Amino acid sequence: MVLVLMGFHFNMNAQSGDGNRQMADTAAPLPPTPIKKRVWAVATAHAALWTASYLALDKAWYSGYPKSDFHFFNDNGEWNQMDKAGHTWTAYQVSRISAGLWKWSGLSESKSALLGGVSGLAYQSIIEIQDGFSSEWGFSWGDMAANFVGAATYVSQQLGWHEQRLQFKLSYWAYDYDTETKVRRNQLFGSSLPERLLKDYNSQTYWLSANIASFLQNSKWPAWLNMAVGYNSNGMLGGFGNAWTDKEGNNHTRPDIERVRHFVLSPDIDLTKIHSNKKWVRTLLYVANMVKIPAPAIALSSKGKFKAYGLYW
Repeated sequence: MVLVLMGFHFNMNAQSGDGNRQMADTAAPLPPTPIKKRVWAVATAHAALWTASYLALDKAWYSGYPKSDFHFFNDNGEWNQMDKAGHTWTAYQVSRISAGLWKWSGLSESKSALLGGVSGLAYQSIIEIQDGFSSEWGFSWGDMAANFVGAATYVSQQLGWHEQRLQFKLSYWAYDYDTETKVRRNQLFGSSLPERLLKDYNSQTYWLSANIASFLQNSKWPAWLNMAVGYNSNGMLGGFGNAWTDKEGNNHTRPDIERVRHFVLSPDIDLTKIHSNKKWVRTLLYVANMVKIPAPAIALSSKGKFKAYGLYW
């Protein structure tokens, strides 16, 4: 994805008085001008990505289940809400990347932010509509609420602060499945790494990363150093419990595996605060900022146990 940091052009207004010319103390930046070719390119890219995503998800997620009439399903209690965290992260990141593309096309910051938020919400809505026509799932208002939170978090900060002081991020470290549960993992989350990156809730941690320096005026706190609060849950072999039936019709139950939540505190790096004169480097850092940087951490489990990590992935 391409993101160009746009500069402002200033006019210096000459003023005359008593026969002397004086330069104006301040000058307003010219409003950005949309570049039609880029606007069309970005619009086309959005349509192409939505279409490709729809087809890819239909094959990876829905192809193994029969279609049904459109219906609703309350899944708010599933997966210890890890799926809701995933919806929030995805909507936020799609909004952020989309807004960057619209800004590159020459639109103003406010228009870019709003279009980015609409794009993020629309992209996630496509998935919810697919869920609504699948016999295995259903349209979830809880998912849509999480989608709205993600998109609104981006838009409100960009319009209010003109920067992202609070950012949703993701980290992934493969959960330790045993022989039996690996079969269940492959059934639930896929057998390939790309599928598991997308769907394996046991291996994901979602973060809210705060840029401390942006909240502290005249502070010596490093502009690139964030503090992040993370959430994950593991030991989950089903939406609500650890009992299931495999494809051969055999029943499995694993009450020995506890479904445990974890709340994590860790430093983070805001990659967008790292300065570079090269556009491709800035673009790379902008996109990579969706991922939480591995760092030391402390975690509190829902069982009341603390654990320290020298490096949390």
